[in-house]
Amino acid sequence: MATGSKPRVLFVYFTYTQQTKKIVDAMAEVLGDRGCDTELAKIDFVDPHYSKRFETFPMPHPLREVLGMIPAEFLRKPGKIEIPDVVTDGEYDLVVIGSPTWWLSTNVPIKAFLESDAAGKVLSGTKFTGAVPCRRYWKHNLKNVRRKGTKRGGTWIDGIHFRYQGGQVRSLLSLISYLGSGQYKEKYAGVKIPPTNLQGDQLDGARTFAGQLADQLAVATSA
Repeated sequence: MATGSKPRVLFVYFTYTQQTKKIVDAMAEVLGDRGCDTELAKIDFVDPHYSKRFETFPMPHPLREVLGMIPAEFLRKPGKIEIPDVVTDGEYDLVVIGSPTWWLSTNVPIKAFLESDAAGKVLSGTKFTGAVPCRRYWKHNLKNVRRKGTKRGGTWIDGIHFRYQGGQVRSLLSLISYLGSGQYKEKYAGVKIPPTNLQGDQLDGARTFAGQLADQLAVATSA
């Protein structure tokens, strides 16, 4: 980075319920206020085998659609994606990967991105981090983002995760309820369920984390 220039930060993310975008927007606002140039790159999942289930929200058959992604996740099948040109249009000082957990690990679109030539170009010699919204499981997702990004030549700095309320079963029921209705309900199939998705204090945590990233970028710039 040239002396005196603004740090450039790229957010690469996938989202369906817009929870990852909430994290990205909160972090980008803080980094922008701290003098960074930020670019947002939403990965589009266009694989013909899976994309139709993500075309509309709410989902007409949420349980069936969610279960239908298990083979792609556990068999690690590649997925066809579209990557915005902004990813490879320039050089960045920091790349933030927004990666919601699907079942136990990294979602298919972000996996596909991290295995792409574009990821190799933007991550090589660049610091990167990860932000993971999830029901329960975040460790393998974040570890996978770190491993794949490092393999592409990136330098990992500490990541962050945001876990939804409820245990394993009730958090799943809450998510299925929301995916099928687009609304927050108190019960699903007669079972009392907690709120799903991100809560306000978690977005405050995203802003705090972004401030810490800004501090690191400021130190790097002065150095």
